[in-house]
Amino acid sequence: MSSSSASSSVWGVALVSVASMLWGTTGTAQSLGAQGLSPFWVGAAQLAVASTFFALVLWVTRRSAPTGQPLLPRPSLLGMPARWFCLASAGTAGYSISFYAGVKLAGVGVGTAVAIGSAPIWAGLIQAVLLRQPLSLLWWLGTGVSVAGGVAMVLSKGGGTGALSLPGLLLCLLAGLSYASYALVNKRLVSKVPTRLVNLYVFSGAAVLAAPVALLLAGVPRFTASSLMVVVYLGLVVSGLAYVLFSNGLRHISGPTGVTLTLIEPVAAFLLAVWIVGEHQPLASWLGLLAVLAGLMVVIGAEVRGARRKLALV
Repeated sequence: MSSSSASSSVWGVALVSVASMLWGTTGTAQSLGAQGLSPFWVGAAQLAVASTFFALVLWVTRRSAPTGQPLLPRPSLLGMPARWFCLASAGTAGYSISFYAGVKLAGVGVGTAVAIGSAPIWAGLIQAVLLRQPLSLLWWLGTGVSVAGGVAMVLSKGGGTGALSLPGLLLCLLAGLSYASYALVNKRLVSKVPTRLVNLYVFSGAAVLAAPVALLLAGVPRFTASSLMVVVYLGLVVSGLAYVLFSNGLRHISGPTGVTLTLIEPVAAFLLAVWIVGEHQPLASWLGLLAVLAGLMVVIGAEVRGARRKLALV
């Protein structure tokens, strides 16, 4: 039993890690073809493409649905209140909009560090304070080391020059909170509802919420062939495939651990920038990379140990 639980946790860690690697390709993809499109519309269009992807997945797998069950059942028929799907959609859309707006005001380096670095901390606090499920000191230690390493990686690239923008920082903190909230709500949803349904409902709702905001903030979008290709890639791979992996991974690990593992995203982006774009990275970035990896190993160890302890108490 203990061995089975540990294997399940490792499988969940692997799925979320691969998803995070795919998310790490976002910056490289945008730099190669989406410069002319507003980042607000990159996020909104990405959500729309992902929603279409999840609809196709559901249509292809419709034969696996039990006889008599509608292809697209109402949330009430799935045993989960509709408000949980709305919360997850709001978290997904909120992250996309507040992140891009925050980065625009605070700068890429500071904004990314605050948004990505705060998400695991938000998740841990929500789990401990609101859900009354405190995490181990080992988990907090690993998360702290990884967050510090991720911040060092981002800020060492020189993106934090200039005066700090308080509204920008607050928006980036909101982005981290939105993502953490989405992950914890999604953890509850995928524990009872097939992931293909969860992703379709959540991303469709997020696209509906994000599109009017993008229109308000950036006006009518102007797509070029290259920007359209980037948006399709982001929607199919970075959102579509990655969130299939992420949602299935959350079935086997805790929500806060899933959020902390997304710190693999800046690691993947870092390596792509070195190998594909040809960027030269300072020593501080490499040291930050090592800190992220070391912290994640501690978090993974805490997750596996926690799973074994739960089974031992059964």
